[in-house]
Amino acid sequence: MSTSRTTALVMVPPLLLAAVGLVHPQSLNGSTAAHWAGLHILLLPVFPLLTVGLLVPLWGRPRRDLAGAATVVAWVGCFVFAAYYTGLDAVAGISAGTAAEHGATAAVHPLFARGDALGHAGVYALAVAALATCTVLFPRHGMRVLPGAVILFAACWSFVDSHIFWPRGVFTMLGFAVAFGLLAWAADTDAASG
Repeated sequence: MSTSRTTALVMVPPLLLAAVGLVHPQSLNGSTAAHWAGLHILLLPVFPLLTVGLLVPLWGRPRRDLAGAATVVAWVGCFVFAAYYTGLDAVAGISAGTAAEHGATAAVHPLFARGDALGHAGVYALAVAALATCTVLFPRHGMRVLPGAVILFAACWSFVDSHIFWPRGVFTMLGFAVAFGLLAWAADTDAASG
């Protein structure tokens, strides 16, 4: 796959999430409940695709040595993110939206609390996967990895409590898109030239 296509591939999921963030309700109430629940149903397969930005640059990396161990940590972190962040969408998105839509507003706060705990665990796993990915890429690609890594860690930090809500969540997703693009470009460019 060409460098430009690889770069575009890893940028699509966060750009899609940023676009959806523009129409994500700012709060959950009776008038937004159906939209809230429906939007999170649509997002179930999209959030796990954020991991593509970490997995694609690792494709074909060595599996025996420190880089191999870090690659395994990155893959496991991506899996944990996908599972737990999907849990956030299911609990605080679909369940809380459905509860609010049917007037069970007393259930919304506990659902948000449980969903937030799942989401935080997922984002922390994504941050570990990001660190592991950069650990694998840096020895081979050097300083070219640093711009993407810095933006990636800032996006992970912001993602802990921004979800995709406008404005910070949208900018967080744009940060992921830029970071993933830079990492993929650095890895593909060096691989093509060396």
